[in-house]
Amino acid sequence: MHKIADIRKEYMLQSLQEGDAESNAIKQFSIWWKDAINSEIEEVNALTLATATATGKPSARIVLLKGYDENGFVFFTNYESNKGKELAGNPQGCMVFFWKELERQIRIDGSIEKITAAENDDYFFSRPVSSQVGAWASPQSTVIANREVIEENVKKYEAQFAAASMSRPPHWGGYRLRPQTIEFWQGRPSRLHDRLLYTLVKDEEWKIERLAP
Repeated sequence: MHKIADIRKEYMLQSLQEGDAESNAIKQFSIWWKDAINSEIEEVNALTLATATATGKPSARIVLLKGYDENGFVFFTNYESNKGKELAGNPQGCMVFFWKELERQIRIDGSIEKITAAENDDYFFSRPVSSQVGAWASPQSTVIANREVIEENVKKYEAQFAAASMSRPPHWGGYRLRPQTIEFWQGRPSRLHDRLLYTLVKDEEWKIERLAP
């Protein structure tokens, strides 16, 4: 067996220089996002979302990005899940994208807020019906006796919404992370990576600094 410490990859694909970077962090994200899309990365919108309780106990999980613009980055979940409870007490978080095919990583730190009911409805009703039912059927993050609990809930809500119009659960919706810093990481040889940190100074004005690898 190989030793874990012996596992390594030399990053050699690209570089990230200040002169080649956009002055606006969201525009720079868009360039890298298009590169990732064009590279046909599987689950390209998967990201690690880190949150913490009001007392600072951290947790992290994978979620899916569902939209972004100058206002921030949007994901959806159950408000009563662990992450929802943490965000209620400590509305700060960090997102991390890792696109190994491009040897790139993006870290986004900022405040997190609920999006509007209209935005929630637009996305919820664009989802497959099975996913809409699933949002009703799963008491996310709570302990359940067995798999049958979920399967019975699915049957219950399938029957309910076969006889009535679908509605969005009041406990389900989206959050927007409003970035305060965005770091772009490009892998380089000998672990001497390129790291550019964008810090929001005021609306759409960013300070760019290079970080040591």
